Amino acid sequence: MSLCAVIDFETTGLSPGNGDRATEVAIVLVEGARVVDRFQSLINAGVRIPAFITGLTGISNAMIASAPAAAQVMVEASRFVGQAPLVAHNAAFDRRFWQAELAHAGLAAPQPFICTLLLARRLYPQAPSHQLGALVDYHGLPRTGQAHRALADAEMAAALLAQIEQDLRTLHGVARPDHALLMALQGCAKSSVEKLLAKHACA
Repeated sequence: MSLCAVIDFETTGLSPGNGDRATEVAIVLVEGARVVDRFQSLINAGVRIPAFITGLTGISNAMIASAPAAAQVMVEASRFVGQAPLVAHNAAFDRRFWQAELAHAGLAAPQPFICTLLLARRLYPQAPSHQLGALVDYHGLPRTGQAHRALADAEMAAALLAQIEQDLRTLHGVARPDHALLMALQGCAKSSVEKLLAKHACA
């Protein structure tokens, strides 16, 4: 696939609908299997971080106090992404916060999201777990930095995406695993995966 932006958020909770806000964002720009640029920032959204979230992520209220305001970070993040399609592991989560934080900043969020979790469930049903760290270990990919920090998780998701694209080429005969195929594959019923891949392999 051509240029895409792999994104990960750390947040105060599970849902912006419940008032949860982002505390950190990282974006890894990927072209083919190569990382070409990175963006990372802590985010001060004016919301306190619960103690159990600090325990999980290591991001404290003291760290956030000196971080740039959410609107400033999101303007920079949106400019960094540009028109590139977005990719995330468990994209439903990151898409909600991407859309909500951009809305707080008065910005649109037009991009579709590719989900490496959904893709992995269809391509690797035999994997013991489809959590990001487990899939990274399953494929023997490097763990980068501290889990539950945005840049480390974005880089691992980018490595997983490269593995998925490589396996589509080498194991399934798909010469060009482009954005349209990945979108179709993640929305495909598990029973139809082989038929979809065979169609693209023939093409």
